[in-house]
Amino acid sequence: MSAAPAAWRLPEQRRSTVPTPDDLAALRAAAGAAAPPEIPGVEVTGVRYGDVPCVVCAPPRPRGVLTYFHGGGYRLGSAALFAPFAARLAAATNSRVVAVDYRLAPEHPFPAALHDAMTVHERVLAEGGPPPAAVGDSAGGGLAAALVAACPRARVAVPRALVLASAWLDLRCTAGSYGSRAASDRLFSHAAARQAAGQYLQGHDPADPLASPLLADLAGFPPTLLLASTDEVLLDDTLTMASALARARVRTALDIQRGVPHAWPSVHPDRPESAAALETIARFLAQEGT
Repeated sequence: MSAAPAAWRLPEQRRSTVPTPDDLAALRAAAGAAAPPEIPGVEVTGVRYGDVPCVVCAPPRPRGVLTYFHGGGYRLGSAALFAPFAARLAAATNSRVVAVDYRLAPEHPFPAALHDAMTVHERVLAEGGPPPAAVGDSAGGGLAAALVAACPRARVAVPRALVLASAWLDLRCTAGSYGSRAASDRLFSHAAARQAAGQYLQGHDPADPLASPLLADLAGFPPTLLLASTDEVLLDDTLTMASALARARVRTALDIQRGVPHAWPSVHPDRPESAAALETIARFLAQEGT
């Protein structure tokens, strides 16, 4: 469908105007790197799609491809750090999972991450076969949904399915659950969301649907599964998105779990609730032929 690079059809990339704060650098250093995942039967390798590094987790005979976008407020995390979850996702869904190491803010403000997501998506499409499904959690969920919203603009096929876990979908940060769930969400907060949004957007309009896909035209979205916790500040992002997708006549599945942390499937992959979430994701994708 497309004849020109995605970079020509997406918002122009910009130079950062915000220095890296010392506290953010300290958080990145403290996060370190996860040990290489050891999931029986899943091979983990580093691959570049264009100029975007990725971690690929593949079972012996995968039946499809998933692109995975990690969380971290667009400013923390890496594909390697979330490889343990990506490997579990590959095993649960019997899919080749491409975990995207997209560029982070504030060094690389909006829309750098979206350009990276589109580059990987187009390279995977070029491999042949059905379009990949897109999976993301927290900010990665917002990026996965933004990728779907950008595909018609870029004139490329949308992901065949979408999975959003604890997704950050509205960078205006005005949802009521920022207040009502402030005491129960120990991982994310209204203050952190506003700070992260500022470092990512750097003056760009937060109401841009490619930054806040909750505001996108959802009519062309693929079947979507949304997961969230009753206790997280992003609960309303998930509930509002699910309602909007349903109104747009998109096949929508919603799974709200009580008392689990924000982004629990990837942040706490060893928890029983995370294994249950993977089963839910696997069933949904199997129904969608992925």
